[in-house]
Amino acid sequence: MRKGQVTMQTRENEVVASVHQILDQVRRVIVGKDEALLWVLAALLAKGHILLEDVPGVGKTTMALSFARALDLEYGRIQFTPDVLPSDVTGYSVPDGTGNMVYRPGGILCNLFLADELNRATSRTQSALLEAMEEGQVTVDGVSHPLPRPFAVIATQNPTGAAGTQLLPDSQIDRFALRIRLGYPAPRDEAAMIKTRQGVNPLETVRSVLTRQKFLTLQETVEATFLSDSVIDYIVALCDATRKQEFFARGASPRGTLSVAAMSKSIAQLRGRDFVVPGDVKEVFIPTLAHRMILTGRAETQGKTAEQVLKSILDATPAPRLR
Repeated sequence: MRKGQVTMQTRENEVVASVHQILDQVRRVIVGKDEALLWVLAALLAKGHILLEDVPGVGKTTMALSFARALDLEYGRIQFTPDVLPSDVTGYSVPDGTGNMVYRPGGILCNLFLADELNRATSRTQSALLEAMEEGQVTVDGVSHPLPRPFAVIATQNPTGAAGTQLLPDSQIDRFALRIRLGYPAPRDEAAMIKTRQGVNPLETVRSVLTRQKFLTLQETVEATFLSDSVIDYIVALCDATRKQEFFARGASPRGTLSVAAMSKSIAQLRGRDFVVPGDVKEVFIPTLAHRMILTGRAETQGKTAEQVLKSILDATPAPRLR
């Protein structure tokens, strides 16, 4: 993710004012990661799921818990290991003593589900998340159970190749709106982090600043953001170009196209607008699609990254001029 991209304009609207309140709370815990926090919140407003990838101990789980508290969301958390079962995630049915089966909810029946170290789970358990992430429900023994609204998954994973990890399936990667890497804090921020933890857990100081219903309203506001035909055509042209790129073994899926549109709307609202401009699309295009792209062997041999190839597509695709 490129530095210094997401910024909020001074023009206030309902979304911007709420975002300031939320970030003020989360910053009590997460120091020096303002850009990453804003991307996470933009994805949540766009009804997207977030994948946090980094080495252990940089604050991935703490960030997710901070957002849950600030947004007054009921959260569930599972620490994934090879012995976690799909039923631990989705729930299971048990007999109630009268011959009937009673559903016992799994960890995912919540507003914000923290899938900690997801890539340590077996492929079968990882796949238990697919229906929930796409359709907002889980099916157990042929019966569908809707998830509470709002609903989002924030998954953390350690870098591929770390002990005990395995690749997430492509079908799951494609369901994440963003992949974010936090990185190590700057020395000054790390010192501030130590100071804020002397005699107090800063997570305990985070208070709720929005009701769940208010956050749902903000999501609906973002969803209603206007997309002109020319901007829609621009999004489609960019995503279609990924499918024709010689360095990609597979380009953006239609789900990826929809995610670019949704994230563009969210960024537009963060900038105080109720309509999307081509600049919004340019800003979200790489962060929204980079983790979904699969490079060819030739691209890897030449040392190319998905971000570099997507940047070349942005440069080669003319943006429309809005009237």
